[in-house]
Amino acid sequence: MNKMKYKIPLFKTYWNDDDIEAVNNVIRRGNHWAVGPELEEFEQKIMEYVGTKYALSFNSGTSALHLALLACNIKDKEVIVPSFTFAATVNAVVLAGGIPVFAESEGNTFGLDADDVQKKITGKTKAIVNLHYAGFASKETLKLRKIANNHNLILVDDAAESFGAMIDGKKVGCFADVSILSFCQNKIISTGEGGAIVTDSEEIYEKVKLLRSHGRSEATGNYFTSTKDNDYIDVGYNLRMSSMTAALGISQLSKIDQIISMRREKAHFLDEGLSKINEIEVLTEPEGFFSVYQMYTIKLPDELTRNALQEHLTKNGIMTKIYFNPIHLKTAYQRMYSTRVGNLVKTEELSKRVLTLPMYPGLSEEELNYLISTIKSFFINGEQYGTNI
Repeated sequence: MNKMKYKIPLFKTYWNDDDIEAVNNVIRRGNHWAVGPELEEFEQKIMEYVGTKYALSFNSGTSALHLALLACNIKDKEVIVPSFTFAATVNAVVLAGGIPVFAESEGNTFGLDADDVQKKITGKTKAIVNLHYAGFASKETLKLRKIANNHNLILVDDAAESFGAMIDGKKVGCFADVSILSFCQNKIISTGEGGAIVTDSEEIYEKVKLLRSHGRSEATGNYFTSTKDNDYIDVGYNLRMSSMTAALGISQLSKIDQIISMRREKAHFLDEGLSKINEIEVLTEPEGFFSVYQMYTIKLPDELTRNALQEHLTKNGIMTKIYFNPIHLKTAYQRMYSTRVGNLVKTEELSKRVLTLPMYPGLSEEELNYLISTIKSFFINGEQYGTNI
């Protein structure tokens, strides 16, 4: 475990006393710590915020994606996925019995490259899983929706990092057949661990609802409050969110507009300072897009410069991370699917150039200026070349 104490960590979770009180109220109640009224309320508020007909909460975004894919019946079918993503995006496909087919990511918002997706479609393709990266809506979302429609494919959105992002005023979560959200500690709103699906499909909603809680029918009432026996009409899991977690989610969601506004303010401050450095490319919102900046990622000219900058920032007490190294080059996927270097040239090149900097609502102007000045000093002093000029 890295025990270095950073002056500026990669993220801090935003909270206030309302969050503590929300959780305390459930604990003090002394009952309904599982399947309490908070779950339904949280799901209702998510549904209203995103603008879908249905929402279901989970113990994690990974669980939400796993069950969403099971509900889409992808067993033994090909699912087109990005390699530039977190492992859970692809793991969920495998765990649901699908066959991941890796496609390139575009270099603007780092979502799936629609042209490459089109090339990867075969007679065995069942679904496309698109990534909305770092609080940005994927640039080619509408193209991917059209491709899915034209080929009768299911479009799944991994929006774990982009809760609240929009395209033309419509929130991410409304474009796919089913979308997943994450409320992990570094996300836009956080419940520590937690996630949700949003969908307009009653069929997917009902299937996922069954799988989330042991395959149990609630026709005779809530398992914990009804004296009647419940039927089990499928073989399912126990992936529910707790009542305390949902209460925290309700409290966090009440602050989401404030949180997003603060993130955008910090990101634009960094944009202003870093875009003046020739060697740095900052991510920009396409016209009509609205980003929530769950992370702040820059592109450097090459891997050598990126790695040297990361080392420089670490030495100066600033935490950074590489999001993401390609999944198709991870040991498990090379072993299972014989993927190799050179399979996804654009993705592999992108992964060598990205560096994620600290981003959270509480970043102070002093911290932002320190971050910018530390990066400027790296280039001014010629440290990218390993020497001081």
